[in-house]
Amino acid sequence: MIGRLSGTLIQKQPPMLMIDIHGVGYEVQAPMSTFYQLPELDQAVVLLTHMVVREDAQLLYGFYSESERLLFKSLIKVNGVGPKLALTILSGISADEFVQVVKNNDESGLVRLPGIGKKTAQRLIVEMKDRLDDWQGNNTSEQDKTSTGSTHLNSEQDIIKEATSALIALGYKPVEASKMISQLDKQDQNSQSLIKQALKNTVR
Repeated sequence: MIGRLSGTLIQKQPPMLMIDIHGVGYEVQAPMSTFYQLPELDQAVVLLTHMVVREDAQLLYGFYSESERLLFKSLIKVNGVGPKLALTILSGISADEFVQVVKNNDESGLVRLPGIGKKTAQRLIVEMKDRLDDWQGNNTSEQDKTSTGSTHLNSEQDIIKEATSALIALGYKPVEASKMISQLDKQDQNSQSLIKQALKNTVR
């Protein structure tokens, strides 16, 4: 199994990124919490990974911190929660916030996330609570320095398009994604900051 990747970041379009390692490009899916920490393209990057092997595919999921990876691995053990939904959860709420929501039996805090209905929220709280008893928020990264690298784009339209596409990839309907972005102040912002603010507004 592949547990860690260290190479050059050559592509990033949420939720997918690609890391070049000695001429081989590894496609990795990652939550937005990890995307916020990525460096600029063509810069060195190190990610912790979890590999999911299916009959029709071998998929790699990447994480900036060990706490993200641990929570992801716990989430996909919950009945009805696959890797895609686990990424959506980690994109819309931090690992420590998720733990707090579960411990407080806060269904509404989970239902606000795309793809999570009341029954799924209840199941998450019931099945995750015992697994989080010894949770210690450990966001220690595999990277030496935290970088919030932003992608330079040529126009506000490009930024809006990339941010909207990312939200759709995370599970929001196109109309919902467009509405979320339209409500934001776009001046002097990049696509990643727009995505972060849109997700933050959703879970309030």
